[in-house]
Amino acid sequence: MGAGDVTSQTEQVMANLTGALADAGCALTDVAKTTVYVASSAREDPVAAWQVVSAAFGGHDAPSTLLGVTVLGYPDQLVEVEAIAVRGKH
Repeated sequence: MGAGDVTSQTEQVMANLTGALADAGCALTDVAKTTVYVASSAREDPVAAWQVVSAAFGGHDAPSTLLGVTVLGYPDQLVEVEAIAVRGKH
C-alpha cells in the first residue's frame, strides 16, 4: 500500500479484496462482515472510504464497523478492510 488519498487507496483495497475473494471461490456477496480502518483524524476521511466500500458492495449490506485509527501497518497506508466471507454452495 502506499501513495494516494483515502478514496484511491480504498478503491485499490476493494479491488484487492475482490481478487482475493475470487481466488477463494467467493464474491463480495459472500462477505458476512467487514471492518474498515482509516488512518485519519479527519471525520470526512472515514466517510469517503465508506462511500467507496458501500458502492463496491452495491445492494449487499453486510454488517460493518468503520473506525478511524491513528496509524496502520505500512508507511503511507491510510485504509485497511478486513472481511469475513462465508462460502456457500452455489
